[in-house]
Amino acid sequence: MSERPPILASVVGLWARDFRVLRREWMPFMLRTVMNPVLSVFVFTYVLPRTGQHMPVAAGAGNMATVLVPGLVAVAMVFTSIAAVALPLSIELGATREIEDRVMAPVPLATVPLAKVAFGAFQGTVAGAVVFPIIISLPATAVHIHVASWPMLIVMALLSSWTAAALGLFLGTVVRPQHIGLMFAVILTPLMFLGCVYYPWAALSAIPWLQVLVLVNPLVYMSEGLRIALTPDVPHLPTFAAAGMLLLLATFLSAAGARNFAKRVVG
Repeated sequence: MSERPPILASVVGLWARDFRVLRREWMPFMLRTVMNPVLSVFVFTYVLPRTGQHMPVAAGAGNMATVLVPGLVAVAMVFTSIAAVALPLSIELGATREIEDRVMAPVPLATVPLAKVAFGAFQGTVAGAVVFPIIISLPATAVHIHVASWPMLIVMALLSSWTAAALGLFLGTVVRPQHIGLMFAVILTPLMFLGCVYYPWAALSAIPWLQVLVLVNPLVYMSEGLRIALTPDVPHLPTFAAAGMLLLLATFLSAAGARNFAKRVVG
């Protein structure tokens, strides 16, 4: 029986270690996955309609519950993927230098951070799937989801989760452990509120300068990409624009993160 190639065997070993940590910390994983979607869905699509108040939505965008579905799935994927990669990596590259155990694996150095990205993307995809039952069952108003294309949904979900995990790799290699809390306040909060989560990108046509400015936000393309696949009747970015930008961002952030990782480890 032939042995597994060294790279594959090493990646499997790295993932096995990460799975063991994930099993031990499954409760924090679930809490950070569902907390934001549960609160957002509860307030915007349950409390407000029950109290006679309704969030305005753009013409042709459907009701608020339908608009929220892709955005909240994207938020769960982003926060989970970033946290799964950036938080441990920032600590491992810090004073403890735990990362040295991983870089001793007999594989090219770039394999280690990319394996982290792949595992973070996996966690992000699981987080997105966990959010679906919450979004569908909790709102007081009907949620209209129509999967126009399952292959499109799979592609958009994979691109979104990988982009988010690659962003986590990049942030984890540039943000010091003592500044992790600041990262969430300064980077991730604006990312969420300006990421077309609570409104489609087309609705920003009333504020042209903001509609252009938010295009630097990766979450916009994740929300709009999932909107294309899940709620095609809601106005959204063209498919080639969302998928193309996600692919470009995933490639750039992975390369930049791997380069920063090498500098931190070798330096």
